[in-house]
Amino acid sequence: MHDSLSELSLLAPTELDAGQVFSGTPSGKPVQGFAAPCAYTPTPSPDYIFHESSRDIIVWFLERSDPLYVFGPTGSGKTSLIKELAARLNYPVFEVTGHGRLEFADLAGHLAVRQGNMEYAYGPLTLAMRHGGLFLLNEIDLVSPDVAAGCNGILDGQPLCLAENSGELITPHPLFRFVATANTNGSFDETGLYQGTLQQNLAFMDRFWLCEVGYPDSQAELTLLEGRAAILPGDVRTRMVNFANEVRRLFVGEAAGEITKTIEVTFSTRTLLRWADLTVRFQPLANQGIQPVTYALDRALGYRASRETRALLHELAQRIFPLTV
Repeated sequence: MHDSLSELSLLAPTELDAGQVFSGTPSGKPVQGFAAPCAYTPTPSPDYIFHESSRDIIVWFLERSDPLYVFGPTGSGKTSLIKELAARLNYPVFEVTGHGRLEFADLAGHLAVRQGNMEYAYGPLTLAMRHGGLFLLNEIDLVSPDVAAGCNGILDGQPLCLAENSGELITPHPLFRFVATANTNGSFDETGLYQGTLQQNLAFMDRFWLCEVGYPDSQAELTLLEGRAAILPGDVRTRMVNFANEVRRLFVGEAAGEITKTIEVTFSTRTLLRWADLTVRFQPLANQGIQPVTYALDRALGYRASRETRALLHELAQRIFPLTV
C-alpha cells in the first residue's frame, strides 16, 4: 500500500495530443495527462470500442471544468468508459462505490492505528485532490443526499479541511477531477427498476456537467463479437446482438411486439461477450441434442432472473434462434 502511495508523489503532469491519445491521429489539440501510469492507473483494454457518448467525456477532459455526472441504464458501460479514457491519459483513478451507509469520512479519511500509533489515513478523495487524479464515485444515487452534499465545496473547487488531522488543508491539484456515475439523473426513479436510489439535493446536482450514456450501438458490439468469438457464424453473432437489444428494450419498458412485460435483468456488453464465449465452449453439447446458445444463455444471464423472466428469455430465444446453434 505504501509503495503505491509513494508512486503518487512521483506523478509528472504532461501535455498530450488529444487526437493521438484517443484516436491515434494527431490533432494539435492539447489535453493534460500524466507522463506515465502508476499503480492507481487503470489498464486499458486493447479491444475496447468507444461509443458516441465518449465524445462528451473527451471534451470534458480537454479543459478543467465542472465535475461530471454520468448516468444511464445498468450495464451500459458508464464506469468502464470513464476508466478507459482515464487510462489513455495515465490518470490515476480513485474509485468508490456508493451505498446507503457511506459516510464522508470514507471519502476523506480517518484516524487509524498503525504500529501502535494513531495515524491519519487519507481517503480516496483526499488522495485524488492532493496528488492529482480522478475521483470516481459510482452509484452516487445510492448515497444519502446529506453525505453527497458534503462534497459541495469540493465540487466548487475549494480546499478540503481535514479536521481530524489537525485541520490540514488539502488544496486541489490542477489535475484533480471528480466524476460521479448513477443509474438515474439524480431525480426520483420513475421506472421502479433501481431499488434504493435516492433523489439528490438540487444544489448538489446543479454543480455537475451531465452526460447520458446508453448501450453501445449494434455495429460496435458486432465488431467485438467478431474479435472474441470468430468461430461462431456471422448470422449467429448478429442474432445474439439483436437478442441483447431486445432484452434491453424489455428492461427499460420500450419493447414492442408480442412481449411487452418489463423484466428485471438486462444485457451489458460484458454479459454479451460472456454469452458468446460460453456458447463456443458448449458447442460439443450439440451432439447430445442440446442447443448451446440457449444452454449458455442461462449461465451468462438467465440464472440471475426470476423463473418467469427466465421462461420469457427462452421464449424470445426460440424466436430469434430457430435453428440449433
